[in-house]
Amino acid sequence: MLVALARSAPAAVGCSLDDPDRDIRRIYPEATGFRTEFITIKERGGQELAAEIERKLGDKLEPIYETTDVPFAFYTVLKGKEIIGYVHGVNQKGKFGGMQLVLATDIEGKIIDFYYQKLSSPEARAFRDRAFTGQFVGMTLTDFYAYRSRPDSSRVGAIHNPSKKNPEDFAATLRGLTKNLILLDIFYLDRRHDTVPEKKGNDAQTIK
Repeated sequence: MLVALARSAPAAVGCSLDDPDRDIRRIYPEATGFRTEFITIKERGGQELAAEIERKLGDKLEPIYETTDVPFAFYTVLKGKEIIGYVHGVNQKGKFGGMQLVLATDIEGKIIDFYYQKLSSPEARAFRDRAFTGQFVGMTLTDFYAYRSRPDSSRVGAIHNPSKKNPEDFAATLRGLTKNLILLDIFYLDRRHDTVPEKKGNDAQTIK
């Protein structure tokens, strides 16, 4: 059994793992433990930080799922005393109800696993299929920023909607994954992926 070191959980959490011991062991078989931390936008920067997140996301935060006082659960995965990865889930509004999107990354913010912990959709099987979710493995936040400015030539742009009648949940998935990676980058990676390509070519803009 993995050793969990946790800070006291608030009454309501944005998206925590249903079974962190099981899920982390599956994704990181070499892990010996994990730390759980609950972080809010309010305590880390309030409205100024919320505005920064909205600029990077290219969208307004939802008034229900994404208020500044909603705690996000982050799991820091350990092998002995060494940090080997992070797991974090977010709530995202979908066409048929709420989604819970869970990402696992290495210490550089590169995706090593993605799955839906919750998904209300008649085409849920297509979205959960590893043929779809596995395409995001190896990507970082930089790939999602590139999609926003150069969708046709980006890695994310090469991924197609796995459903036949539901473009809304595909778009919501991309938004939720982008948000997930932005929060990880701000809270744990010291804004490592701040450089956002805004133009074609070699020009880039750093968003603060």
